[in-house]
Amino acid sequence: MADKMIIVCNGETSASIMPTVIMGSSGLALDYEVHIFFIPGGAKWVLKGEIEKLGTPKGLPNPLDLFNTILDLGGQVTLCELALPNKDIDPKDLRDERIKITGAPEFLMDAESDGKVQTYVF
Repeated sequence: MADKMIIVCNGETSASIMPTVIMGSSGLALDYEVHIFFIPGGAKWVLKGEIEKLGTPKGLPNPLDLFNTILDLGGQVTLCELALPNKDIDPKDLRDERIKITGAPEFLMDAESDGKVQTYVF
């Protein structure tokens, strides 16, 4: 079984989403099983139109392309259910139907592994 990466995004700035998508796509390229959890502080990044507002930061890859690559390569992207009432999010506003909505305990149980787990928080 491949190693697993758990990435937690907790910020509304490019300083949070860029390392999240760069590390996530890099982990998938290395054949890691990638689990990304967007807690309320980073919830805006899973909404339609938000990543597009960044454009492509100078010297960095396009964040929208990286986000889509993560989903296309089988990365698990999850929004914390607490973000729905906390940020007034309607699930129909999520940018992709492959984004799950669960609580932190369920996310962590899904991400558990007998193999090595690497965790990153941005």
